[in-house]
Amino acid sequence: MKKRTDHYSGIGGQAVLEGIMMKNRDKYSVAVRLPNGEINVAMEEYESFAPFEGLNNIPFVRGIFNFIDSLILGTRTLNYSASFYEEDDIDRKKKDGPGVGEKIISAVTVIVSLIFAVGLFMLLPYFISQFVRRWILSDTVIAVVEGVVRIVIFVLYLVLISCMKDIKRVFMYHGAEHKCINCIEHGLPLTIENVAMSSRQHKRCGTSFLFFVVFVSVVLFVFIRVDDPVMRVVVRILLLPVIAGISYEIIRLAGRSDNVIIRFLSAPGLMLQKLTTREPDDEMIEVAIVAVDAVFDWRGYLNEEFNYTL
Repeated sequence: MKKRTDHYSGIGGQAVLEGIMMKNRDKYSVAVRLPNGEINVAMEEYESFAPFEGLNNIPFVRGIFNFIDSLILGTRTLNYSASFYEEDDIDRKKKDGPGVGEKIISAVTVIVSLIFAVGLFMLLPYFISQFVRRWILSDTVIAVVEGVVRIVIFVLYLVLISCMKDIKRVFMYHGAEHKCINCIEHGLPLTIENVAMSSRQHKRCGTSFLFFVVFVSVVLFVFIRVDDPVMRVVVRILLLPVIAGISYEIIRLAGRSDNVIIRFLSAPGLMLQKLTTREPDDEMIEVAIVAVDAVFDWRGYLNEEFNYTL
């Protein structure tokens, strides 16, 4: 068996506007490059959406709440970073971090985003696939057509947004986030030089998770069939938590394993990350390092996992 050269760190993050959010357990940081060139970093604790703490430890159930938490925290920190470029009251934000306003806005944004995502990636492919029913009688073939349409829409969506100027910079920060995590998980100190030469692809990326959501939905809808057209739509919506739960377990396993099956399953998501990540510059890498340093003792991690003493 091939020996692994990387170790699981447990940290994850997300690119925001001119910055990086990094999360380690219940703590998260947001490092943003301000218009004046300074780096502002705020750190807070995040309380999970799950009503009971134990739910986050139950396989398949935890994936549902982890997905919701990712949406809420991601939207909140994205709105927070954007506010530096929309308002003049930067001094207050430097001190306070994400406030009540960002949390309310993020809650509304999450709801709207979920409705949009369900309509675009779940319902639209279903309705498109129904057009071929006059020529195809097999429900299995129809389900496969729906799955292919869903994958095509997902890939086209990534291609289109990757062409937007502002999104390109976000994707560069996304690359910096991945590079930082890969750097320390491969036993290297967090320096600009080490981060720059690290890979910008990571198996625990949200892009890979979304691919698994699409892939798992294709498989489930091939086997789960309902005769009534209205119920077909209802079933697709009701199965979303199940799909999210299964997808989370796959990507969680991918972060801890490197066997042949996991590498095969992870390959499409890693390829899609070539669209959602870009090579960052040194200033972006510096922001990512600041975000990691705020919530993660990477020096202690390197010492414990790799016997590396700084």
